[in-house]
Amino acid sequence: MRTAEEIKNDIIARLATVIDPEFQMDVVNMGFVETIDLDQDGICLVELTLEILGCPLTGMLAQMVKDAVMKVPEVKNVDVEFITTPRWTRDRMSDYAKVTLGVY
Repeated sequence: MRTAEEIKNDIIARLATVIDPEFQMDVVNMGFVETIDLDQDGICLVELTLEILGCPLTGMLAQMVKDAVMKVPEVKNVDVEFITTPRWTRDRMSDYAKVTLGVY
């Protein structure tokens, strides 16, 4: 049986495969992932904060997140929520994302 930390790391690794269609960078390096919470029933809540509120790609992005996280054996269902606080800024981006996208 895996520890909670191992499961969370697996979820993060799966989220790192979700590429934002606008930036062509994964949601983890972009700093979009705010919260990951997996309860005892296998329900995983993923909260994302995006650069643009009301982005027309949120539906597609939510499905991509669900598909990726459902690959974690302990996850039975995924709820994706888009939040407005805290607001996303470039400071949330990893150094890798900043260098790759030319943002300093």
